[in-house]
Amino acid sequence: MPWFPVKKIRKQIKLLLLLVLLTCAAWLTYVHLSLVRQGRALRQRLGYGRDGEKLAGGTDGRGVRVALSTQRAEDSSESREEEQAPNGRDPNMLFSGGTGRPPPLNLTHEAPPWREEYKGQVNLHVFEDWCGGAVGHLRRNLHFPLFPHTRTTVKKLAVSPKWKNYGLRIFGFIHPARDGDVQFSVASDDNSEFWLSPNESPAGAQLVAFVGKTGSEWTAPGEFTKFSSQVSKPRRLMASRKYYFELLHKQDDRGSDHVEVGWRAFLPGLKFEVIGSAHVSLYTDESALKMDNVAHVPQSPASHVGGRLPLEEPRADMLRPDPRDTFFLTPRVEPSSLENVLEPCAYAPTYVVKDFPIARYQGLQFVYLSFVYPNDHTRLTHMETENKCFYRESPLYLERFGFYKYMKMDREEEGEEEEQGQRRAFLFLSPEDFLDDEDDGELLDSLEPTEAGLAQSGRRHPAPSAPTEAGAAPTSPAPPSPAYQRMPQRALSWAARAARPLPLFLGRAPPPRAAAAQPPPKVYVTRVRPGLRAPPRALEPRDPGGPPWPPFPGVFLRPRPLPRVQLRAPPRPPRSRGYRTGGSQATELRPPSQAQATQGSREGAARLLGHTAPTENLNTSSETRPVTSFLSLSQVSRPQLPGGKEEEEEEEGDDDGAPGEEAASEDSEEAAGPALGRWREEAIDWQRTFRVGAVDFETLRSDWNDLRCNVSGNLQLPEAEAVDVVAQYMERLNARHGGRYALLRIVNVEKRRDSARGSRFLLELEVRERGGSHLRLSEYVFLRLPGARAADADGDGESPEPAPAASARPDGRPELCRPLRLAWRQDVMVHFIVPVKNQARWVAQFLADMAALHARTGDSHFSVVLVDFESEDMDVERALRTARLPSYQYLRRTGNFERSAGLQAGVDAVEDASSIVFLCDLHIHFPANILDGIRKHCIEGQLAFAPVVMRLGCGSWPGDPHGYWEVNGFGLFGIYKSDFDRVGGMNTEEFRDQWGGEDWELLDRVLQAGLEVERLRLRNFYHHYHSRRGMWGARSRGRKGSRREAP
Repeated sequence: MPWFPVKKIRKQIKLLLLLVLLTCAAWLTYVHLSLVRQGRALRQRLGYGRDGEKLAGGTDGRGVRVALSTQRAEDSSESREEEQAPNGRDPNMLFSGGTGRPPPLNLTHEAPPWREEYKGQVNLHVFEDWCGGAVGHLRRNLHFPLFPHTRTTVKKLAVSPKWKNYGLRIFGFIHPARDGDVQFSVASDDNSEFWLSPNESPAGAQLVAFVGKTGSEWTAPGEFTKFSSQVSKPRRLMASRKYYFELLHKQDDRGSDHVEVGWRAFLPGLKFEVIGSAHVSLYTDESALKMDNVAHVPQSPASHVGGRLPLEEPRADMLRPDPRDTFFLTPRVEPSSLENVLEPCAYAPTYVVKDFPIARYQGLQFVYLSFVYPNDHTRLTHMETENKCFYRESPLYLERFGFYKYMKMDREEEGEEEEQGQRRAFLFLSPEDFLDDEDDGELLDSLEPTEAGLAQSGRRHPAPSAPTEAGAAPTSPAPPSPAYQRMPQRALSWAARAARPLPLFLGRAPPPRAAAAQPPPKVYVTRVRPGLRAPPRALEPRDPGGPPWPPFPGVFLRPRPLPRVQLRAPPRPPRSRGYRTGGSQATELRPPSQAQATQGSREGAARLLGHTAPTENLNTSSETRPVTSFLSLSQVSRPQLPGGKEEEEEEEGDDDGAPGEEAASEDSEEAAGPALGRWREEAIDWQRTFRVGAVDFETLRSDWNDLRCNVSGNLQLPEAEAVDVVAQYMERLNARHGGRYALLRIVNVEKRRDSARGSRFLLELEVRERGGSHLRLSEYVFLRLPGARAADADGDGESPEPAPAASARPDGRPELCRPLRLAWRQDVMVHFIVPVKNQARWVAQFLADMAALHARTGDSHFSVVLVDFESEDMDVERALRTARLPSYQYLRRTGNFERSAGLQAGVDAVEDASSIVFLCDLHIHFPANILDGIRKHCIEGQLAFAPVVMRLGCGSWPGDPHGYWEVNGFGLFGIYKSDFDRVGGMNTEEFRDQWGGEDWELLDRVLQAGLEVERLRLRNFYHHYHSRRGMWGARSRGRKGSRREAP
C-alpha cells in the first residue's frame, strides 16, 4: 500500500490553499493579458470601477473592437430597453448561423482630418424614390450607402423636407457642452435609428435608440417617450472630445415626415431638447467632390457595403436554381461536327412581313412568342395575388365567384336541390325577388295549379302531424307570440305552416303520405328556430271583390305597398284579413302540432300572419285555392321546449283589428333561458368533397404577343413534343457518329411555331461524349411539315436544296432538317450601347455589374460603349478606365440628352459590321447568361432579339423581386450591326428632344426588312426602379449648396 503524508498536509493546509490561489491568479492574469493583445478582454460582470461606475463593453457585432465606455447605473424609472442591431437582431449576431465566419467588412476606423470651420452643420445624404417605412428597406437600396441621390448639409438634428418615399443618412460629430451623463432620444415618422460611437471612429458606432423595425411605427414631432426603444441609456460624455454619430431615417408615402434627435442631462425632471448647431459638426466637407468620389463616405456598423443576409426561401420561383443559368459554362460541341447530321432545308417562315406595308407602331401585332421546355418559372406566381390576368376569367368574375366552376361537388342530387331551395329561401332573397303592386294581381290571375312541378322537383315532404278534418269551420289565424316578436336579428317573417305543406312555386299540393316514410332532409344553411305556439284566431273575411291572399305569406306580397319599417322602432302590425274562398264551404285554418318559426325585423317585433295551409279542396282552381306555402315543414326546425310545455300569450287587438303585440323585457327573456326563434349560424359541411380534372391553363394561351397580361411567363412547350423532337435528333446524331454521344438531360428547348410550313426549334442538350467528357449541344433545327417544298419556303432561288416532291418519311410525319443560314456564333462580339448624362450612381453600378459579369463568365468578347452628354456629376471616362472591363469606348456629345441620337452615335462607333449591338438602358441588372442569350437569338440577316425585362417596383430589389414584365417595351434590342444599318438605324430626326416610342418605330422597320424578332422573358433580368424626377440633369428648386444627381 503506497504511503501518503496525510498528517503533513493537514498541518500545512493553509499554505497549500494560498499556493493554489496564487497560481490561479497568475494564470488568469496571463490569459487576460493575452486576450488584450489580441483585441479582446475578459468580461467582468460584477466588477465596478471608481465612483461606483459599472464597466461594460464588447464588440461592434462585426468583429471590430469598440472602445469601452462607462455607464452610470440606471435609475429604476428610466427605460431599460436593450440595444438592438438593425433588423431586430442582436448587435453581436448580425450574421445568422453558427458556422463560418462573417464576411469581412470595410469599416472606417479613422476619421478624416477635422477643421474648426466644420462646426454648426452635419452631413446629409438623401436616397430618393425608395418605398417602405423601415430602415431595413433603406439598407436594401442598391446605392446605399455610397451613392446617394443628393449630398447636402443640415444645421440641426431636426429635418422635415415634406416629401415622400425617401431615406436619410445624417452623420457627423457631437460636441458635448460639459462632462456628465447624457440621455438621447429619437422621434420620427416613420422609422429611424440613432447610432453613437464612444469616440470619433465610425467603426465603433452602436445603436442607442430607435423608432420601430417594421415600418408601421411612428411618433408625433417632439414625442420622445412614446416607445421604450426611443430613449437611450445614460452615456458618459466629455466636453473635450467629439463623438461620431449617425442618424438613419426612412419615410414612406404617408404621414408628416420628420426626424429629430433630442438629448438631456441624466437628471430627474429634465426634458429632451433637439441637438442644435452649437453642438454638431461635419464629418467632412463634400461640396467640392463629385458624386463618383466615395472614398470619404464613412462605413459604420449602421451603414456599410456588403453583409446583406440572403433570404432563406426565395419568394419568386424564378430565383430558384435552374440549369439554364450556368449552362453556358459547359464546353460546346463543335458546330462543324453537326453540319451533316440533318439534311439542309430552306427556312422562310410565313409570319415574316417582309416588304409588307404596316401602319405606325403596328409591328407589335406581328411579334410572336416562343414556346419553352422545361418550365423556366418565368411566370410571376408571387404577384398573382394582385393580378390574376393569367387566367381567362375576368378579375371581376374571379372576385365574385372564384374558381368554383372548375369543381364538381360530390353531393347527391336530392340534397343539392334541397340546399338550393333553402339558400333561395333564407339567403338570397332580395328586393328584385318580390313583385310590384301592378304585377301582383297579374301573377295570381295567371297561376294554374299543376302536379308537374312537384313531380319534376322530386321533393319529399313530411306527413302532417295533426291532419285536419273536412268541413271544419274556418277559424282566424293565431296572433304572433312574444317569442316571435322579440328577436335580436333582422330576418324575413314567415307565416306558420299548415299540417301538410304545399309546393314551392305555386303548384298543386301533393297527397298526404305516411309520416314514417318521410326522412328529414339534410340542411346545411341557416334555419329558423321556431318560437312558441299561439292560439288560433279567426281571420277577418276579405272583400270578395278584392284581390286574393298573396301566394307567399312569409314575403308579404300585398296588393298595396307596406309602410317602410325603421330598424330601431317596432313596426306597426298589418291588419289581419280573411281568406278569399270560392265555395260555400270555408277552409279550416288550424296550426299544426308544433308551430313553425317566424322571425321579423332585427329590433322590432316579427310580423306573423298565422296562415296555415288548407287540408281540403286542394284540387280546385287557382281562384278557390287558398294560400300556398313557400317552405316545406322539413325546411324549418321545430321547437324544443323544455318540459314539454308551451307558454301562450295573447293581447287584445286595437281598434282597427290588428293583432296586438306585447314587449317582454330582456331580463325576463334571459332568465327564461335561451331565446327561441333566433337565426342559427350557418352550418358548415366539413365532409364536402368534390371532383376536379387536371386543368392545364398553359394550353389555353396562344403565341400572340399578349400586351394585356404582365405576370404570365414564357409559353410552355408540351413535354411529349419536346421529347419527340430530341429523340429524332439524337437518333440522327448517333447514326452519323456511331453512337458517340449519349443524352444526359434536356436543358432547354425553344419552339417558334409556323402552322403553314413547320416549326423552328432551338435544342440545348447536355450530352456525354464517348470518353466521359460532358458537352453542350446547342443547335437550331426545323421540323418541316409534309408537302412543304423549297419553292414555297424560299422563292428567291438562293437555296441550294433540291425541291423534294414530298416528305422523305414514308409515314407522312414531319421531318427534321437543318435550316440554312440559321446558325449562331458563340464568339461574336457584343457591344452594349448606353447613353448617359448626370447619373453618376447608376453609371457606377452599371460598370460594376459589367465588371462582375466579365469576372464570372471569363468572356472577353463584349464591349461597353458609353455616350456621355456632358455629365457634370462624375468623370465618366475616368470611371471607364478604372473599371475592369475587357473593352470599352467613350464618346462625348454636347447638348441636351437625346436617347436616339446617343444610341445611333454608339452604333456608328462600332467598326465591325458582323458584330452584335445591344441597345441598352442604364438601370439594368443582367443575369450571368445574358451574353449567351444575346448570341443565341441574334443571327445575321435572319433574327433579332428583344428580351422582356422585369420592371421592379418601388422598394424592390433582385433578391426579392416584386414587379411586372415589361411586355410593351422594346428598348432593349439586340441586332447585328449590318442589319441595323440596313433598316436605317435610329430615327434621330423625329425623336430629337424626346424619348418614348422610338423603340416601336425601330421595330416596324426591322420587321419590314424581313427579320424575325425573338421575344422571350429572361430569368433574373431586371430593370431597377427609378423615377424621372430630375432625370437627365434637370434642375429642381432646392438648397443652393446641395449637390444632387439624376436617378
